[in-house]
This record gives sequence, C-alpha cells and structure tokens, in this order.
Amino acid sequence: MKLRAPMPELAGATAWLNSEPLTKDQLIGDKPTLIHYWSVSCYLCKEAMPEVNAFRDQYKDELNVIAVHMPRSEEDTDLEQIKQVAAEHDITQPIFVDNSLSLSDAFENQYVPAYYVFDKTGVLRHFQAGGSGMKMLEKRVNRVLEETRKAQSEA
Repeated sequence: MKLRAPMPELAGATAWLNSEPLTKDQLIGDKPTLIHYWSVSCYLCKEAMPEVNAFRDQYKDELNVIAVHMPRSEEDTDLEQIKQVAAEHDITQPIFVDNSLSLSDAFENQYVPAYYVFDKTGVLRHFQAGGSGMKMLEKRVNRVLEETRKAQSEA
C-alpha cells in the first residue's frame, strides 16, 4: 500500500473480537486511525504490544486503534488461541480476525508486526513493519494528531 492511499474497506473478517464489526466510514472523519497487524505466533508482535497498548490508552480520545490478526500458518487460525493470546497481552481494542487474508490482501500487507497510520480523512500517512522503530511510529502518530488538533482549533 502506497503512502497517501485511501484506507481500504474493513471487509472479510473471519470474526471481530472486542467490538461489533467496524467499517471504514465509522473510522473516517472523526480522528486518525492506527491499524496494527499482529499474529499469535509472532514473538516481535507480542514484544511490541505493550507500546501499542500504551498508544491506545494514552490517545484513547484522539486516536482509533484497530488490531488485525493475520495468521502466519494454519495453526494461527484457531479463534480460541487468538482470544487467549489477546487476553494475555491486553489487546482490548477491536480485533479484525483475518483468517482469509482478505484485509491483508487489500492492504498488500505481508508483515507482522506492521503499522498503518491514517489521518482523520482516511489517507495513509505512515507505514512501518517490524518490531523496532516504535519511537518513529510515535512521532508519526503525534504528527497526525497535531494536524488534527490544529485543524479542529481553526474550525
């Protein structure tokens, strides 16, 4: 997915956890969105989850945070295991379970962990993959949040 591309529809979930199914339209217009990909078999994902959860908690009023579970193997598609690992790692944000890889294909995503930051209009402003670089992710999230705050104060 290229920078400045619009957010794909959130379609094709095997299941939604921690939420009713969400749509792109529910996320756009109000506040920026962080969509992060993870997998139950991904050590780096689990290692980064406390920082992702800190974003979720710190910016709960300003940032939508959506988790996408992308299986890396057949074993990763077990819904009960996904629920268990999500609970162990305090993933309380909405989780799009992508066992059919439909959203991963729409995002052209091949990585876990992976992070997509969309501005409030649903335009992709930042992408990164891998377990490191959380400071860069935080800077990008803050830049998009600052733009949103500025636009709201001028309105």
